[in-house]
Parts: sequence; C-alpha cells; structure tokens
Amino acid sequence: MTRDPDYGAFMEKFVLQPDSSPHKLPLKGLTFAVKDIFDVDGYVTGFGNPDWARTHSAATSTAPAVLAMLQGGATSIGKTVMDEMAYSINGENKHYGTPMNPYALGRIPGGSSSGSAVAVGAKLVDFSLGTDTGGSIRVPASYCGIFGFRPSHGAVSTDGVIPMAQSFDTVGWFARDPTTLNRVGRVLLQLPDMHLVKPSQFIIPEDCFQLTSIPSDRITQVLVKSVEKLFGGHIVKHAILGDYVKDRVPSLKHFISEGNKDQEYTIPSLAALSSAMRLLQRYEFKNNHGEWVTTVKPDLGPGISERVREAVRTTAESIDVCQSVKTELRAALTDLLGDYGILVIPTVPGPPPKLQTDATKLESFRARAFSLLSIAGVSGFCQVSVPLGLYDDLPVAVSLLAKHGSDGFLLNLVETLHNNIKKEIETAEKISC
Repeated sequence: MTRDPDYGAFMEKFVLQPDSSPHKLPLKGLTFAVKDIFDVDGYVTGFGNPDWARTHSAATSTAPAVLAMLQGGATSIGKTVMDEMAYSINGENKHYGTPMNPYALGRIPGGSSSGSAVAVGAKLVDFSLGTDTGGSIRVPASYCGIFGFRPSHGAVSTDGVIPMAQSFDTVGWFARDPTTLNRVGRVLLQLPDMHLVKPSQFIIPEDCFQLTSIPSDRITQVLVKSVEKLFGGHIVKHAILGDYVKDRVPSLKHFISEGNKDQEYTIPSLAALSSAMRLLQRYEFKNNHGEWVTTVKPDLGPGISERVREAVRTTAESIDVCQSVKTELRAALTDLLGDYGILVIPTVPGPPPKLQTDATKLESFRARAFSLLSIAGVSGFCQVSVPLGLYDDLPVAVSLLAKHGSDGFLLNLVETLHNNIKKEIETAEKISC
C-alpha cells in the first residue's frame, strides 16, 4: 500500500499568507490548517459532504478565527477533511476517505476534526483549527497523541463557522507541544501575557477513571507525580463526580434511565448529562439544517445518516429542561472547583478503536465517551487533552478542566506541567515495556 504523503488529511491545499508587519508577530513562522467548516473567502465551505458543497456558493469573507491566525503571523496551507456535517467522533468519511492516524496506523483518527488533528500529528503543519461541539477536538487529539484545546463556550468567535449546535459549538485548536498551544490560544482568545497562577486543587473523580479500559494508575500517576513536584501533594483530592452531579443538578432526573443504572460501564448521572446534551444538540442541528436535509436528501455515510434522521424528527419537548441542566451544572462545577481548581478526567474511555469496527461493538465505548465529553460540553468549561505517551503501543491522554473563562490559566498550567509530565511518561513507558 502506498502511503499518502499527506495522510489523507487535506481537502484542498492553498496558501494564505500572513499579514506583513514590521512588528514581531506572535505566530510568525508557524503554519496551520483549517477544518472545512470555516469560511475562507473565495472557497466553498464543504462541511464534510459533497452534496453540501454542491448546493452552496463560495464564501465571500473569511472567518474571524482564521483571520486572527493570519494577522498573528501564521501561514495557512489548506483545508482539512472532516466528518460529514460534524456529526461523528470517529473521523471516517465515506466520500473523501478517512485521514490516517499517524500515531496509530489501522486505528480511527477521531472526528469530526479528523484532518486537522492528523495534519498536526503527522507534522504537516505546526497547529490547526477545528471545532468541538460534542468532542470533536478532544477525541482526535487523544487518538492522535497531540494536544487539543476546547475553549470556554463563547470565548472564541464562531462567526464564519457553519453551526452544528450553538449551545455547544466552540472553535478549538491542536498542537504537538504546549508552548505552541499556548501561543495560538493567546491570539485566539486575545489574552495578555500573564504569570502562572498556582492551582488550588486537582480533583480526581475516581468513578470517571473506572470508565476507561486503560489502568487508571497509568493515566493519573504521571500527572499526580508532576503536580506533587511542582505544587505539593496536598492539592490532589479525590471525589465521586457522579454522586456530586446527581445531588447538585436536580433537572437531570428527567434524563436518568432506569435501564442504565445496573450497567457496569455507566455513571447514571453522567449518562443522563450525555442524554441531555445530545437531545439539545439534535434539536439545534434540526433548526440549523433540517430544511436543507429534507430538501436535498444528501447522501450520508453509515451512522451519520441515522443520527441526522433522528435529529430531523426531534421535537421541542424537554428542551427547556436541557437549558436548566446547563445552568445547574455550570454552577455546581464552579462551586466544586473554585477559581483555580482543576478537574482531571480521562479524555476518552480507551485507545482509538480499529478502523471499520462494527457499530454495535462501539456502542458501549461511545456511551462512556459521551459521559466524559458532556462534562465540559454542558458546563461550557474549558478543557485541554494532554497526551501521555503510549500504553500497549497506543496513545493515551488525560484531560484537565477549569471553570468557564479560565482559559489562560489552563493554557499556562499545561505548559508549566509539561516537562515534568514528559519525564514521568518516560519512566512509565519503561515500566510497561
């Protein structure tokens, strides 16, 4: 098999030059790629589907997030493949092919920002832009062994980005190292340079780590040892997040399924959180794209066609309860973490699944994934997925969450932790060999 030198990451290549400026620009010399959900003046925004591209005209302006990167001194080299209509976390696209996971060949790259993650993981660009509604930055970052940042909801403009579900849509980004991640974030978020603020606590919810197939010690010990060295072990605390959420988010009772309570792989309150998120996502997707779907009847791939059909049938029932869940969860997690607390969770419940894994086999994995992904999704908190090397030759990641609006604090923290984490990873990998 001849390997695509671009790993199948790109939809089309073109060069957008950075602004020329006599001043030292923060992203000068860096290259980036853009998910095919962002408008670029003169190009059709394809949204991962040829029927969409066929029925839409070229954009007449460029998304502010892309412009900010160019104004910051970076050069764009093209648009990347994405899952159709941003409605998957797998990264498989039946029309344009599936970008190759450079960190785990034969495994899915994760979606829907699949091409953007692969372009960074394969060292084709220095960073890339994607979007995260249900997990589309965090999942491919974890699977491709790179950093992925989902900012606080509303912190980065989504103008010029095709909406999926506005209550959850965010513009996120990928990088191979935390310094680049931080540099990009400071431009996108328009943040001043600031000193590291010492975190007040690192909360490890033990129930969340029971959802992953990777031994929890392999994920948490690397981080905990780094935290102990830098800030002292007294700030590391343990909790049962599911019980806390159940007690503090009363509106969730509308979504707690009796059938799920006895299943080993679920945390009932987080499974309910996931149900609320996906219901509101379906409803907003229908409002955004239902008319186009029913008129055009696009050719959609397996899994996605079923989800889109389900979305088009969604009614307004219980939507107000979903909004209550969002409000209650944000308040509850803000109380739990305070201004400078960190919540530590697995990004996903295990290593990237194999390509073309049977959908029914993936159902348990998907359910556990959304229980974890919905925490930041529903609360609107910022989250960063941090690569932790390999376990059984497959990429492992952990996620750090901070309260809404704490993006600069979180970016600085990851950059500060990284050198210690690298040393602990090397030790852990020697032990696992």
